[in-house]
Amino acid sequence: MDSLLFPPYITKGDHAVIVSPSGKIDANFLQGARKHLKQWGLKVGMAVHAGGSHGWYAGTVRQRLHDLQAAFDNERVRLIFCSRGGYGAVHLIDRLDFTRFRQAPKWLVGFSDITALHNVIQHEGFASLHAPMARQLTVEPADDAATRFMRETLFGEALPHYTLPAHRLNHRGTATGILRGGNLAVLSGLRGTPYDIPAPGTILFVEDVGERPHSVERMFYNLKLGGVLEQLAGLIIGQFTEYDENLSLGKDLYAALADLLKEYPYPVCFDFPVGHTSQNMPLINGACVTLEVGKKETSLSTHPYSHD
Repeated sequence: MDSLLFPPYITKGDHAVIVSPSGKIDANFLQGARKHLKQWGLKVGMAVHAGGSHGWYAGTVRQRLHDLQAAFDNERVRLIFCSRGGYGAVHLIDRLDFTRFRQAPKWLVGFSDITALHNVIQHEGFASLHAPMARQLTVEPADDAATRFMRETLFGEALPHYTLPAHRLNHRGTATGILRGGNLAVLSGLRGTPYDIPAPGTILFVEDVGERPHSVERMFYNLKLGGVLEQLAGLIIGQFTEYDENLSLGKDLYAALADLLKEYPYPVCFDFPVGHTSQNMPLINGACVTLEVGKKETSLSTHPYSHD
């Protein structure tokens, strides 16, 4: 099984641009991200409207589209760093022109609402990086593991490989497939569109923030009733945060999901460190990976990709 096309890994001296395709962001986080990326040896530009404000958004649809399209079209840019999520990327995805991007592919980094952009980039056949954004680069310590792994991934120094203790609800097994996923609510909003994730051969990872347990379960039932769950190669349940665990489902959220998933034969991993937490480990959307869920530990390893 082949990965999607990886953009070239970045090197010191390469150009990066910070964009805000969704919600507006505190200027301190923009400057913090810029400072951090410069410490990597990159030449870091700021999109025209990266610090803009239009209601909840970092600009009008036209302004945000302008910034993202300009980053796509600039052949010198090797890294597009999304400042934050929130909401708004869905306004842009059917308006993007990939003509110049295909000639000079670049890494797009972000998570949460940026899941919509990951999906459209995968739809075009390219991999992208689900990883921390500006706030984490600003507030977390210099030795933050997620940020360090993000840098290593983008520079081609190491591919994401994680090992974690087994969870009591895990479903053991081994599977190889294409890693895809991100924010569950955003993925659900793209169901039935050209930017929906193709289920066959996919190892899906999901996370979310602020969603009530019954809403999460409802989205999983959509995946079940729509035939998605039965076609997956594997499933990674990440972090669900900032919600009230009121046992409205009669049990905690993970246990409710485990009941729903127990009929499927593939490996299922719970409590993976991805989501709206400081332990938001980078994952390459579109990479070929192997998920091994064992009795004592779970491992996720990314297969090498050759640019030759």
